Amino acid sequence: MIFDEQTVLIRDTVRKFVERELIPLELHVLKQEVSADDGSALSPEQFQRLRDVSKELGLWGLDAPEEFDGLNLPQVTMAAVFEELGRSITHFVLPPDTPNLRMMAAVGTPEQKEKYLRPYIEGRLTSAICISEPGAGGDPAGITTKALRTADGWVLNGRKIWITNARQADFMIAMARVGDGGRQEGITAFIVERGTAGVNIQRAIPMVADTLTYELTFDDCLLPEGALLGQVGQGYAPMQLRLVTRRLEMGARCIGMASRALEILCEHARQRVTFGERLADRQAVQWWVADISTRIHAARLMVHDAAEKVDRGEDVRHEASMLKVFATEMAYDACDHAMQTLGAMGMTKELPLYHLWHRARIMRIYEGPSEVHRQTIARRVLGGRR
Repeated sequence: MIFDEQTVLIRDTVRKFVERELIPLELHVLKQEVSADDGSALSPEQFQRLRDVSKELGLWGLDAPEEFDGLNLPQVTMAAVFEELGRSITHFVLPPDTPNLRMMAAVGTPEQKEKYLRPYIEGRLTSAICISEPGAGGDPAGITTKALRTADGWVLNGRKIWITNARQADFMIAMARVGDGGRQEGITAFIVERGTAGVNIQRAIPMVADTLTYELTFDDCLLPEGALLGQVGQGYAPMQLRLVTRRLEMGARCIGMASRALEILCEHARQRVTFGERLADRQAVQWWVADISTRIHAARLMVHDAAEKVDRGEDVRHEASMLKVFATEMAYDACDHAMQTLGAMGMTKELPLYHLWHRARIMRIYEGPSEVHRQTIARRVLGGRR
């Protein structure tokens, strides 16, 4: 595929940032255990250096609105950015995290954008999204958290689980139900600031891929009228916008992950000799290389197609579901074949493969399990609608 000059420049800048800043930190990451406090493998000094360097390179606010001093880059360019970032196991998000940015930019009031969105884009605030519940993980339309209007605002009651960044976030976007309508009826978004009374973190839940999530409750959580994000009962569409944005990002990151796994596989296969023959000369390994390369190419075309459609203002929920399934399973298989090629060395925690494999595994669950997306894809196709 052919990128324009701006996309090539941004992509190459991110690539150098990954090679010079993120990959050198991988040895440190590999030696760390998941922290019970924040789940971060980077020290505060390392994290701050990454922020400083990425800001100096002009890599902040890449797809933020120009009115907030962002570059408003198209999704085609952002896909190239996320692919490069996916190559390293050093987890670092260029401020701001895109999905929540998109949701707030779409439905936030001018006051909310100045109070939350602008400092979020500038890297002064962090956020979290509260959708999943114990009985509604891959089914966001089944949430039961309730929001009741009061004389001067709202009161939230309910339980959320698998919430990333809940303890550190300066504010959370919480999805709740107003009224007793159908599955998608009444879904409403609210901004919940850190320290709000009634927000109680019940426990931290360590996950694979160096991920730390939380279970929390809203117990008579009082919110002002200005906490309402968007319109009452109209939160499902912007929530889906947020989910689709993340799925496209994941697809691009999976390409980077699979490419890195393939590089490790090929480097080892060229050098390793067993029973008098290089692994690179064995048909089983050659077929793995061929299949992974083909699937990486297909995934890249899928990402590019979906990104172009987003830039044209088209609905890409169907494409995002297909990409979510295809790319995550492709990355998982790429890591698995690379680990198999390396043998016992592939089973160690001393190589990036272990972390790439874990990351690919968890991606097959969050933002919608593969099985749910397959069902959704089939229903759209069988129903003759997009």
